[in-house]
Amino acid sequence: MICQECNQRPATLHFTKILNGEKAEYHLCEKCAQEKGEMFMLSGAPGFSINNLLAGLLNIDATFQKTKQDPFKQEEILQCEQCKMTFQQFIKVGRFGCANCYHAFGEQLDPILRRLHSGNSAHHGKIPVRIGGSIHLRKSIEALKQSLKDSINREEFEQAAEIRDEIRLLESKLSSGHEGGM
Repeated sequence: MICQECNQRPATLHFTKILNGEKAEYHLCEKCAQEKGEMFMLSGAPGFSINNLLAGLLNIDATFQKTKQDPFKQEEILQCEQCKMTFQQFIKVGRFGCANCYHAFGEQLDPILRRLHSGNSAHHGKIPVRIGGSIHLRKSIEALKQSLKDSINREEFEQAAEIRDEIRLLESKLSSGHEGGM
């Protein structure tokens, strides 16, 4: 899709604006979005853009910030070793400089991701419907096998026997069904 403003570059920002019950869709390239950001966001509220929105989401509450142990010790600047981006630059821009930034800023990202993803800090993905049946069965079997090991370690042999039977049932479903073209 081409940018609606310049009609030259591919549109990378897609948003819908509903004003007085009227729906308007906008498709802008990154350059036009930066130039027109304040005009399109919140009916032209000055000083507000997508970067400001992301930066607002990434601002860390006081509860998540570390307290300084030594008032005379200078706080070290957290920086990615590969691209040299600092955490403060990330908060301002709303984008990482490289893939290594995820590891460099991992400790600071955990509370942010938990806030954005309803308590989850990792994305596990979705399972396609077409082959989902066998994948769900395999995941269930793996979880049950771990539960079986835990039950045996705790010497809960009756519960382990029930889990073993459930694993056998799921394995027979998996081998007889051949779901998802496997």
